[in-house]
Amino acid sequence: MDFIFIEALRVKSRVGIYPRERVAEQTLELNLTFGVPDAAAEHDDIADTIDYAKVIERIRKELAVRQFNLIETLGEFVVNLLFDEFDAPWVKLAIAKMGVMKDVKRVGVFIERGRNGGEPPALAPTAGLPR
Repeated sequence: MDFIFIEALRVKSRVGIYPRERVAEQTLELNLTFGVPDAAAEHDDIADTIDYAKVIERIRKELAVRQFNLIETLGEFVVNLLFDEFDAPWVKLAIAKMGVMKDVKRVGVFIERGRNGGEPPALAPTAGLPR
């Protein structure tokens, strides 16, 4: 399996349980790695892979209009978006809120899923993601 990664994607969204988090958008940083068909490299055709520009556009569009209580729920939403709309076979995702607490740079979650509960690939890359 080949992989595409998107590193340090900054998006605005409303996520949180505290009143200050519910009234204003926050900047989130996403790092994604997702599996793509090997055919993309073989045929040199965008139709054989997942277009990362479309992934970025969809994530930005959806997160701009949604409210999540938990960053975990937001993460599951993004993972399912990649499964359902882009047919990704495997997704690794880290999402972080930026500067939400004094003396804390980032707070976030890390999710790794294979489609239908499948196991992650043996040699999955870790660009920009916690190990």
